[in-house]
Parts: sequence; structure tokens; C-alpha cells
Amino acid sequence: MVGFYFPDGNDEFEYDVRGLMTSFFPGEEPVRLNRRPDAEEALVYDSVLEIPAFPEITDKGERKNATKRAFYRQLSALTGGKELPWGTLTGIRPTKLITSFLEEGVPEYDTASEKGFRSLMKERYLISEEKLDLAVRIAREEQKVLAGIHYENGYSLYCGIPFCPSRCLYCSFTAYPIAAFAGKVDDYLSALFHEMEETAVIMRGKILDTVYIGGGTPTAISAEQLDLVLDKIGETFDLSRLQEFTVEAGRPDSISREKLQVLKKHGVSRISVNPQTMNDKTLELIGRRHSVEETVRAFTLAREEGFDNINMDLILGLPGEGPREMEETIRQIEALQPDSLTVHALAVKRASRLKMEANGAVIPGPGQIDSEEMMRIASEGAGRMGLVPYYLYRQKNMAGNLENVGFAKPGKAGLYNILIMEEKQSIAALGAGTVSKAVHPDGRIERADDVKDLKEYGERIEEMIERKRRLWR
Repeated sequence: MVGFYFPDGNDEFEYDVRGLMTSFFPGEEPVRLNRRPDAEEALVYDSVLEIPAFPEITDKGERKNATKRAFYRQLSALTGGKELPWGTLTGIRPTKLITSFLEEGVPEYDTASEKGFRSLMKERYLISEEKLDLAVRIAREEQKVLAGIHYENGYSLYCGIPFCPSRCLYCSFTAYPIAAFAGKVDDYLSALFHEMEETAVIMRGKILDTVYIGGGTPTAISAEQLDLVLDKIGETFDLSRLQEFTVEAGRPDSISREKLQVLKKHGVSRISVNPQTMNDKTLELIGRRHSVEETVRAFTLAREEGFDNINMDLILGLPGEGPREMEETIRQIEALQPDSLTVHALAVKRASRLKMEANGAVIPGPGQIDSEEMMRIASEGAGRMGLVPYYLYRQKNMAGNLENVGFAKPGKAGLYNILIMEEKQSIAALGAGTVSKAVHPDGRIERADDVKDLKEYGERIEEMIERKRRLWR
């Protein structure tokens, strides 16, 4: 157990301190002390760390970076020279930071040149050469992919369908098992359609660039209900300038030819068929309740129905999996040749069942997984399929302190994926558990959330709509 304290009582960077500590000591919860412990008190802890202070630095941003660099070096020394691939960067959007530097520059550095920019990133954030290469490559790719997006007078639409065939072990999203909640779907859709109508009025005059239907698993509902959702979106919103229409089919056990035909009829241009792993034993352990064979069947059906932009999601670090299992997964994914591949490093969240034991097997902690090797295997496999990295984000408690990376064939990158991470465009979000985001011309970002509970969502739908009115007022 590791403790820490602020010698001057100024805890303005406690959040950042905790982020670094959990990166160096995965699976452990650092303990904050109110003061320097005496010798006897310190015996309770493996280590007690004093947080560096730089009161002479007046700029808060620079003071925070100086504190994080000094503390990082303390932690590295304490752990025998351990280095983090992302250095002191603990935020979830490293490419957003890089893009802002590339676009705006920093006075003391020639960021227009590769050399000056790299010097800035290494000195300020202690980032590794490998991750810097990846982040810069993706930031430049994002700039090309988003060249036609309407930022100031445009928006994207997210529609949440919070139902799933079953709840996966690692899931922390709003998702209700369809078997138990099938009778609630129609009432939910009624409230959702009302929210659609009022949101369309709020966003009138703006250009709708992308639509993303997620969940849960949207295809968990019936083909008829899915048809109603897509009909309503088409009737309510102006899709004439739409650049991307994604539906996250997600679970292979929720996909049928009839549902795929419904999606195709309504002009859905991009879907996800997400195996997470191509290992039947792991699928059973994490509660996916579908087989590798069903994944192949669903993917093949989608190709037969004419879908030419299919994404597949993988998670590295699932219970019981290592490099050998990742190699087998990639081998089978290569045989299918998806148009994009999103590789997630497992993030253990409070709301997921991974905080408990699964089927009697203890879940390995982030430090027990050879995540870097697994990510290398996945990245090399993506390269062999002609997929290039186009977006990146990070989460707390990620296996190996790594990242989630999206790879895609030219012209197949997921626009919405980049927009949600880079926070350059407003997103109107509909449905239980969703969060709308208004990006204002002056750079301010404001949010409004919808309640997660199904019953509350229906009863408080007018309140949810009013939150959006205030957000864009």
C-alpha cells in the first residue's frame, strides 16, 4: 500500500497525482494522508511519498506539468526505473492535445517543424518515442479525415438503445438484458421519439454530419422496432448532408439477415460486428453468450447484404488471455478482412462485474498482462490487412497503461469516433444514459446528461429535453 501527502496542504493536483500513482501501481488504490507520518505510522505503508510543490511557478498549467514530471521521476525511481509509455500524460485524449499544438503552435517552440514539436512533447510530458510516433501519425490522419466536417454550424447525433442480449463481464455502460426488459422497449422508444422530435427543433438550422446508434446493442431489439427507430430518425432529422451513418450491431448473437436488411434499407453506411476475442472459452467466461462461429456467420451475412464498411472490436487483456490468444484472434480476423478494427486495452471500471470474480476465476490485474506484446500483435495484424491507425483514446485503469486505437482502410475511418474524442463538434445525444456536448465557438464545452434508469427516463423526458434547450440556448 502506497500513501502520499502534500507538504504545504495544497492539493490542487490531487487528481493528476492519483492518476500517475495508479499507472505505476496498477490495481492499487493510493491513500492520501493529511500530513507527513511519523516513523511508526509510516510502517503501515510500503512507501509514503511527498508530492513536489512549485509555488514559484505562477502559471497553473506549467505548475501542474512541473509537479507531474517531478513526481513521475520519484515513482520511476521507487519502482526500479519503470517508465510509462505515455509519460506523464494521464488524460484520455492525447491526440487532442497534439492537434491543438500542431494547429496553434506554442511560442517557445517551432511546432511547425517535426523536430521542434517532438522536443516539446518529450520535455513537457516525458512521452516515449514510440507513442509520440503513434500520436502524431494519428493526429495528422484525423486532420485529413475530418477536413469536410462542419464544426461551427454542424453537429453529430448519438442515439442510445440501452438493451443487450446479456451483460458482459467488463461492461460499465447503460445496458439492460433484453430478455428481462423486452416489455419495456416500446415505452422506451415512445419517450425516445419525443426526445428526437424536440431535439430536431433545438438543432434546426445546423448541418447534421454523422449519426451513431449505439447502446447497449441496438440490434438487441426486434427488426420491427429497429425499423421504427430508423424511420423516426429519417423523418425527424435532415439527413441530406449526412457523411456517415453508423449502427453498432455489436453482439453477433443479436444480428439476423432481417435486421441487416432493415439497416441497409435506411442507408446505414457503417456497422460494427464485435467479437472482442475469437476464443470460445473467453467468450463464455466474460458472458458474451455467443460463439466464434456466430461471429463469422454474422460478419458473412453483413457482407452478403452489401455492407462494405464493417468494423470489428477487440479487447486485449481479457481474463485468461495472453499473446498466444491474441495471435489466434488476429489470425481469424485476418481471414474475414474487416474494413476497420478497433483495439481496446481492457479498462476495469467500478460499474463492471470485473471488480468481482468470474465463474470462480480471479480476474488478473492490469500489471499481470503482457499488454504491450498483445498490442504489437494486433497492430501488426492490422497493418497486414491494410488498416492504418486513425484515432486513439485512453481510459483510467487500462491494461499496461496503454491506449485504444482505431485502424481503418483508406476512406473507411469512423468519423463519429474521432469527433467524440477530439471534442471539436457538438453532439446531440438521445436516450437513457447518454451525454450531449455543446462545443461553443469560443472553445467552451458544456454537457447535459440523460438519466440512466429506464423508468426515470420516461417519467422525466421533459426535463431531459429542457436540459438540451438550456445547453444550446
